[in-house]
Amino acid sequence: MAKSKKNTWVRWSEDEVKLLRKLFPKGKAREIVDQTGRPLTAVRQKAYDMGLKTRKCRQWSASEVKLLKALHPSETLKSIADKLGRHPGTVGYKAHCLGLKKAQAYPPWTRQEQMLLKKLYPNNSASDIAKRIGRSVSAVMGKAFKLGLTARRRVWSKKELNLVKRLYPTRTAQEIADRIGRSVQAVRLRIFKLGLSKRRKKNKG
Repeated sequence: MAKSKKNTWVRWSEDEVKLLRKLFPKGKAREIVDQTGRPLTAVRQKAYDMGLKTRKCRQWSASEVKLLKALHPSETLKSIADKLGRHPGTVGYKAHCLGLKKAQAYPPWTRQEQMLLKKLYPNNSASDIAKRIGRSVSAVMGKAFKLGLTARRRVWSKKELNLVKRLYPTRTAQEIADRIGRSVQAVRLRIFKLGLSKRRKKNKG
């Protein structure tokens, strides 16, 4: 399959559709992600649109269970599902069977934190604000959205561009967004404009 610019909004090629038909029923969504460079959510959505389903229930491996136990206290089911290449409902059911519980919810935002967020958000990255306030990048961006805050249009620095180029072959857009403090949509658009593509595994023989 020829390499091309990949992004959630790019039309699926005939070769990609064939790959999806071949691998998705076997439960190999992750392999499709690796070969096409598309987000796992896009792969699942396309499979759903085409009426594709996995033929059999995948058994949970010891490494998957270990990862689930490590991530469940602090991450959402969707985030864990994306990392495991499984459906959020399946992850939730497995967590229930294992008796896993969520960690105590993050404390509510104080008035001082909100005031600092409003002051910093227009001119600072979410990652920098997160360090100042002591909260996660996703928490900062989520709170800013709820407060209706908007950041001034930030020009992509050379450092940020180099970081995107270095991380994209092996990291998801979400992971890159959390690393540099930009939205996932902004990262995906920049990846598309840079013409980046995921590394493909070489076939042996």
